[in-house]
Amino acid sequence: MNCMSLCSEPCSRTCYISGMTQRLTPSTVLLLTIPPLMWAGNAVVGRMINTEVPPMTLNLLRWVVAFVLLLPLAASVLRTDSGMWQHWRRFAVLGLLSVGAYNSLQYLALQTSTPINVTLVAASMPVWMLGLGWLLHGEQISRRQFLGAALSIAGVLTVLSRGDWTVLAQVRLVPGDIYVLLATAAWATYSWMLARPREPQHIRANWAAFLLAQIVFGLGWSSLFAGAEWALTDAQIHWSWPVVAALLFIALGPALLAYRSWGAGIQRSGPTVAGFFANLTPLFAAVLSAAFLGEPPRIYHVLAFVLIVGGIVVSSKRQPN
Repeated sequence: MNCMSLCSEPCSRTCYISGMTQRLTPSTVLLLTIPPLMWAGNAVVGRMINTEVPPMTLNLLRWVVAFVLLLPLAASVLRTDSGMWQHWRRFAVLGLLSVGAYNSLQYLALQTSTPINVTLVAASMPVWMLGLGWLLHGEQISRRQFLGAALSIAGVLTVLSRGDWTVLAQVRLVPGDIYVLLATAAWATYSWMLARPREPQHIRANWAAFLLAQIVFGLGWSSLFAGAEWALTDAQIHWSWPVVAALLFIALGPALLAYRSWGAGIQRSGPTVAGFFANLTPLFAAVLSAAFLGEPPRIYHVLAFVLIVGGIVVSSKRQPN
């Protein structure tokens, strides 16, 4: 995925249902449905061209295209007095965790794992968020949040074991499973950094400028990773029209369209409601994988999806007074 869901304190059950009724208009539902569809498409397309473009190079090319497309909307952020350069350390770390590490690791995971597995394991984000909040920021974990985290972990373990719990005793994970876990940890760290903003307000308030500032430094990290890939492996690009079309899609859709739609949707519905839409990603990935890759979902995928979503629903409910 290429954006963040930070939930505020959940409402009571009555207010929550009322809020959904009042705010979830058809246009808001559309805005919040576009991002998970784009993220699922990103995983499927990345899997489709994994033999045509090396993963680190694919990530670099994707963000180069996104940079060019975004430049007309936020070129002013590149000026020396914009505030971006004065906070270069902050944007360098944000760019590393999101544009650099998160997306590179996802594409690397798709070399050996399926889009369904990648998106399901990535749905363990609430677990990472709770763990990092407790470890680094002293956030207290409620019983409901603990139970929700346990359900989500059970869902992730179901995917990693391929539905056979005896596999866990043998600790045989494909490299892609490990890469996506690292990617999810990077995104959780990135999300906590966003929860404590230190960048200039005028940049943060402009979605195009804020994203472009991260891309600027993210391209530096991505170039470093891609350079190492070409130096240490037999990397090659097999250019074709399908590859060009895939590159345009992952730059326009998962990078720009999803980011903008998610931000607009959160403004209308709030992050708590929007967070549930993010978990449509594994469902869309399963449908798209069956349609384009011939990789239909298994029974253990369904069980994992139920466990992960159940964990998120349980942890999002407010404790009774």
